[in-house]
Amino acid sequence: MTWHFAAKLNEVALGAVRGVVIAGQECAIYNIDGRIYATSDICSHAFAFLSEGELDGDCIECPLHQALFHVPTGEARSAPASAPVATYDVKVEGDAIYLDLPDA
Repeated sequence: MTWHFAAKLNEVALGAVRGVVIAGQECAIYNIDGRIYATSDICSHAFAFLSEGELDGDCIECPLHQALFHVPTGEARSAPASAPVATYDVKVEGDAIYLDLPDA
């Protein structure tokens, strides 16, 4: 695993999600109640960007088939998804967000 710069803190507004590509990996960064989280940006059910979905509390709804995922754990909370999405460790240093991603 390696820490990678993902975004500046002010680029992920409170209550928002932002998609980024880091080292060829599609990632979604969330700001939930001032805490930063990160998951894979790709729905585990069908190819769709979670960052284009709706954030509802601490869950993200897939824009394609409305599967719901718990952002902190990646757990699939509703059909049609049954598999979780990957989650990534996050650290914030100053105004920079870093994700700990698997080495490619």
